[in-house]
Amino acid sequence: MSCLGNVLWFVFGGLWQGLAWWLAGLFWCLTIVGIPIGRQCFKLAHLTAFPFGKTVAYGGGAPSFIANLFWVILSGIPLALVALVNGVLFCITIIGIPFGIQCFKIAKLALFPFGADLQAT
Repeated sequence: MSCLGNVLWFVFGGLWQGLAWWLAGLFWCLTIVGIPIGRQCFKLAHLTAFPFGKTVAYGGGAPSFIANLFWVILSGIPLALVALVNGVLFCITIIGIPFGIQCFKIAKLALFPFGADLQAT
């Protein structure tokens, strides 16, 4: 089921959201200091493109908290808003509700990506 969900997701919304994460990672990698943040963006771009069958466990410590503060101010809010709008649009129909739930998961991840551990279910 997760394979079919990932294919449908990629066609109807995952491609654009994954490209947004990839573009954010590219901008972060323009500076040497931003490379670790850019690498996290590339990892999350893959999750955004294929979210079914994966869960996110949040944790981390003080370094993750500081990185999340910079992230939310500079890149997190636009990515979270895109995912939130997509989630609301998907939830208009009953068939789109599973896709909307994935969008809401990605919106939360867009606000707090550091300290998040991706796990396969």
